[in-house]
Amino acid sequence: MPTSAGRAGRRGPAEAHAAIERFLNASRQPALLEPGEDHYLLEPDSYSIEWTGERLSIQVWDRTRNLHRRVIGVHQERPGRLELIIEKLLKREGRMLLLDLARPGLAGVPARARRLSFREEFRRMLAREFPEWKIAELSTEQDLEHSLSRIFPRALLRRGQSALAALAAPADDADGALTYGLIWLDYLRRREPKLTVEGLALFLPCGRARTTCLRMRWLDPGAARWLPYVYSPEGFVEPVDVGDYGNLDTRLEPATDPAARLSSRILEWTERLARLPVVERIPRAGGAVSLRVRGLEFACARGDGLHFGLAQKAAADERSLPEIEGLARELARQRSIRESPLYRLQPECWLESEIRSYIEQVDAALLPSPVYGQVPAFAGGERGVLDLLAVERTGRLVVLELKASEDIHLPLQALDYWLRVQWHLERGEFSGRGYFPGIELRKDPPRLLLIAPSLDFHPTTEVILRYFSPQVPVERVGLGVEWRRKLKVVFRAAGSDRPS
Repeated sequence: MPTSAGRAGRRGPAEAHAAIERFLNASRQPALLEPGEDHYLLEPDSYSIEWTGERLSIQVWDRTRNLHRRVIGVHQERPGRLELIIEKLLKREGRMLLLDLARPGLAGVPARARRLSFREEFRRMLAREFPEWKIAELSTEQDLEHSLSRIFPRALLRRGQSALAALAAPADDADGALTYGLIWLDYLRRREPKLTVEGLALFLPCGRARTTCLRMRWLDPGAARWLPYVYSPEGFVEPVDVGDYGNLDTRLEPATDPAARLSSRILEWTERLARLPVVERIPRAGGAVSLRVRGLEFACARGDGLHFGLAQKAAADERSLPEIEGLARELARQRSIRESPLYRLQPECWLESEIRSYIEQVDAALLPSPVYGQVPAFAGGERGVLDLLAVERTGRLVVLELKASEDIHLPLQALDYWLRVQWHLERGEFSGRGYFPGIELRKDPPRLLLIAPSLDFHPTTEVILRYFSPQVPVERVGLGVEWRRKLKVVFRAAGSDRPS
């Protein structure tokens, strides 16, 4: 039976005692877990519960440890899980968990223990950094309806009618923090209409703050206060200035035609393969030429070599060309069969192929060529989205971010790429390095198009875009569900506007 969270004094230790008895009677492998500690197994002769009628305490021990706590209430009771309110030093409240390890879904106790421990560490950080504010709420509970993650502990701070949203990122998942922080901020503003939720305090691990701070520089300062902090494993916390994060992990290689780097023999082979109506020839970073069927690469040419295959590529010679042509035709056939495993393989690459082929249907202002892929380049890491860079007939750059499936992080991942394009544009590097030859590029901030099947934009996309700076001209382009068969734009929406 669930019990609502509230002040422990309204329930007293009697309800906690009864809840512990219910838990022990119903559990096959009971364990006690306190944040920051390994769990104790509640086996016979390894624990005791003392109940005097007014005071309830629990003591548990093993070969090397001993724990004694006074229990003052129940925070939450669920089948196989009992969260207790305990009294710590200086009359402060804490939390302690009783878990039935034999229940399905509880095998990840260590991960849960780390989350609870980090939540309590976050509580201490908030108390030190915001001593004049009350921690009105602190949670790691998952809320799928509102896209609130259990990975990032979140808090509501109050001072009179003013409030702050706060969220902390664990060391192993820092880059997702801003997405969930913006969702939490917006959720609190809707849930607490009588409070003025001024902004978002974001706590990031030292050494992992760069991506988030670069993004925060392009949030709207008029929409909220943005308060980034960094913390160390030793508990040191300090505020950071996003203005200190100006250098980008980006590079812009000179624009060259990869075909010019191919030997005459390899160039002749690629031209022969590209004459097949199903084959696309796409320049790739590093001077390579990619040969694809509906986005799926089946061969790659570089210098004096051509390699072909899907999972593994083999070196080709002239006798291989009929086999490679047969592979391309078979790929085209398989890519048209819904039941084929190849139909849904690498959907972003297929979407890129369609956008390149029908880019003027996506936006009539765009020139059909040149269109560059993955430039500028990031210093490292997979991003989960595909980037294209195009230009309007007026000379304004346009960034196209492609995603073929729902992704909660799409807006901020797109911002990562956009701000790098903006950085190189401000320095005149695109023209200087041979991109868009013959076109005078405008200095206006590039337009940013988020392109995805219309039903695959995450519900929080509008929420996150609401906090983008007006200097980032962003639009969403929703495609029809059958985009593999025929590319069709079904909606366009500027910024956080709802599709009409």
